[in-house]
Amino acid sequence: MKFYVIGDVTVDHLYHLKRLPRPGEEVAPIRASMKPGGAGGTISVTLARLGHTVTLAACVGDDPFAEYALSRVRESGVSEVAIQRSAEHLTSTITVMQTGDGQRTMISDGAANRQLDPAKLKKKDIEGADALVINAYSLIEGPQREYTLAAIGYARNAKKPVPVFIDLGTGAVNKVGTGLRDEALGSDYLMLNQHELQALTGTSSISAALGQLGEAGAQRVIVKVGKMGSIIWTPTETELVDAVPPEGAVVDSTGAGDTFTAAFAHAVLSGSGMAQAARAANMAGALSATSFGAQERPITAADLADVLPKSKKEKA
Repeated sequence: MKFYVIGDVTVDHLYHLKRLPRPGEEVAPIRASMKPGGAGGTISVTLARLGHTVTLAACVGDDPFAEYALSRVRESGVSEVAIQRSAEHLTSTITVMQTGDGQRTMISDGAANRQLDPAKLKKKDIEGADALVINAYSLIEGPQREYTLAAIGYARNAKKPVPVFIDLGTGAVNKVGTGLRDEALGSDYLMLNQHELQALTGTSSISAALGQLGEAGAQRVIVKVGKMGSIIWTPTETELVDAVPPEGAVVDSTGAGDTFTAAFAHAVLSGSGMAQAARAANMAGALSATSFGAQERPITAADLADVLPKSKKEKA
């Protein structure tokens, strides 16, 4: 399958702490590391490792961090034909501070990512894809937003419509809030966590939020609910899909939601129903958290073999 992914690529600075520091306080981390990251990078790398042909649209700076941010993208065989470079903006970085009990805070700089030039988007590349996967950070502002909206339009109006997967992000929802609702409703599959769901709808419960999205025309919503797994929703169905405990200890949740999104899209395009796809995504997200860094634990078809049925070609 051919996937076109629009999203950020970053260099992640990860600090694992006993507790988050108070204002003005200096603390020493239990562990510190630098890893390639970003939602677009992580989604594209995961899809490529699962055997798909993937094109990533992102923008990096003309600086040493750019090569590092793209290192796993290159290793995984993701096409870089839609990668742009900005001479005026630095490659995006994220500083993540997290504790063993799940508390996390981040400093994020959109930088070069927001400069993705819509004039360089090729209509034929969207029309030739089997799916368009978008992270909502691409819809926040600037040329990157224009690029993403144009891509959605091409996918919608293609002779053979291209399914659109949109994954929200906490930072994007916190910045734009309910302003992302129209774009979210334009997706075939909308993925988000509980906080993002309630912020997007301005409601205080999952059921009320899903009801509001349904009334507004949503067709398929997948809510990530952490240790409980995920909830799949359509106008005729609501189901909690249990989490799948990973083999190995959970050490870093960075990028787990992006891995979930990639695995879900992979499963759907491989012919799975939503519940089965959500179960595979639960497993993939949990497995990704057993290594430090968003893209360090490869998710392969073998990892998901017990969850997803073999294709007709594999059975033959």
